Amino acid sequence: MKPAVLGMAVLFAATTALSAAEVAPGDVVFDEGAVAQSLTGVPGDPVNGRMVVASKKFGNCIACHTNDEMPDVAFQGEIGPNLAGVADRYSEAQLRGILVNADITFEDSFMPSFYRVDGYFRPGKRYTGKAADDTFGPLLSAQEIEDVLAYLMTLK
Repeated sequence: MKPAVLGMAVLFAATTALSAAEVAPGDVVFDEGAVAQSLTGVPGDPVNGRMVVASKKFGNCIACHTNDEMPDVAFQGEIGPNLAGVADRYSEAQLRGILVNADITFEDSFMPSFYRVDGYFRPGKRYTGKAADDTFGPLLSAQEIEDVLAYLMTLK
């Protein structure tokens, strides 16, 4: 019985340590638009990042950007620049900053701030006519930001 309890304690400690490493949206530190610190302390998964970029249910980056690496994805946008070679044009810290809050790097950008929760005029609750509350979270989770970043860093 004691090994099971010890195992649960180790698992709890590891989970707590991982969640403690996550940077909250309001605590992200920018340096001229760049964000050097990982939002999670966990390496991003480029495979999941590719899915987030292409998926209409997640980041839907492809709605505004073309991406030569995704010829299989239909209806690519032309509002933002082509993502081909993006890792050659920007550093990892710069790309993280753009994903978190593009307005800091590109004033009046059309790109959503994917990890921002304040400074918006929020709509009311859907179909209720009631004012919005503080239940709005970021568009992408901290790990999804790191995953998208890992994917973008493969585009050289």
